[in-house]
Amino acid sequence: MPETPEELYARAKDALRMPPVHEWETFPFEGEIRPRELLPPVEAEKPRVGAGGVDCWACTTPDEEFLWTNERWRLGGLDDPPALPMVLLLFPRAHYAEPGDLSDELAAELGMLLSRFERAVRSIGEIGRVHVCRWGDGSEHLHWWFLARPARIPQLNGSFAAIWDDVLPPLPEEIWRENLAAVKAALK
Repeated sequence: MPETPEELYARAKDALRMPPVHEWETFPFEGEIRPRELLPPVEAEKPRVGAGGVDCWACTTPDEEFLWTNERWRLGGLDDPPALPMVLLLFPRAHYAEPGDLSDELAAELGMLLSRFERAVRSIGEIGRVHVCRWGDGSEHLHWWFLARPARIPQLNGSFAAIWDDVLPPLPEEIWRENLAAVKAALK
């Protein structure tokens, strides 16, 4: 039987440890860092933005605000320039909450689209890697992230790339728009 949240909390509450990430070249921070206190489990998960498709910004945003669309999917950027060369999000047009909610047909199409969009983001040039990620704790509308790590800056490698995107200054708007145009051209 899997461990309950209460059992995990009881086991971990007084045994938190700092992993050796401060030794990694990719760790974005210096100085003393310690884990926050682990809070006890809550009674219920907090509803995500757009839960059940109600007031879902991804459902109501018009196609014109996306970089690419078809009858089942939409690909868009952020409202403001990121620090990384490109950050895009892929959404199914219909409101799904979890990857397992997709039909087999949509899931198969998703696999092809992930590859296609990863190649399009690499077409910008000077991209070391495109991290394709799925986090879903903020907005319920299912989405995948494409985070383009710049080439030749090994400190930005790996799972901290998303944090580096928050730490580094944003791209100049002109470069961001050129990168968006390059991705759009690669998708034609």
